[in-house]
Amino acid sequence: MPHKTIDLAVLDMAGTTVADGGLVLRAFDTAATVAGLETEGPLREQARQYVLDTMGQSKIAVFRALLGDEDRAQTANRAFETAYEELIDEVDIAPIPGAAEAISALRAAGVRVALTTGFSRNTQDRLLDALGWRDIADLTLAPSDAGRGRPYPDLVLTALLRLRIDAVDRVAVLGDTTSDIAAGRAAGARIVAGALTGAHDEPRLRAAGATHVLPSVVEFAELIRAERS
Repeated sequence: MPHKTIDLAVLDMAGTTVADGGLVLRAFDTAATVAGLETEGPLREQARQYVLDTMGQSKIAVFRALLGDEDRAQTANRAFETAYEELIDEVDIAPIPGAAEAISALRAAGVRVALTTGFSRNTQDRLLDALGWRDIADLTLAPSDAGRGRPYPDLVLTALLRLRIDAVDRVAVLGDTTSDIAAGRAAGARIVAGALTGAHDEPRLRAAGATHVLPSVVEFAELIRAERS
């Protein structure tokens, strides 16, 4: 076994371990309307594109940037969370194929697993309940648990501290967005991998600084387990 192995895998949820069927944009459209953004036209399209570009970031931060007003941002964020949680009940939320098995294989190999999100704690819990994933990981974190969401390193570093990992070079991060990559790089993780199952494509993930770009969490788990063998 190498002297320093990966002891912690920090995995994003929607788009990386969970397929949510585009619910983020659907919930955003509801929230944007509540916040008073025009329902059609260039401003609405620019706002949608911004949401796509910033996938993975804390949603309240996204609304603050879009609306430039704290009250409107808070109103939009509450509407987003309500819409997303209602859509969870309407749509078949499912794991990315092989995700549950990949997480179990990592833990069986001695790797601690943290699931992170840009959603609120309540929305993350609703997702975990919908999937039956309450006990699948060693730790689950939302931005409110860590201080700041992505692209800041707080989620990754909070996972390291809570799970008592010795050093950042024993951490691997996986996400489907450039925000995930930025957070992993800022935290100093040794492996910061992009998954091609979500929002951003390989060129964008590599440009953001991904050390690896992989088809899915399945190949990520294989990479980490191979290092430990």
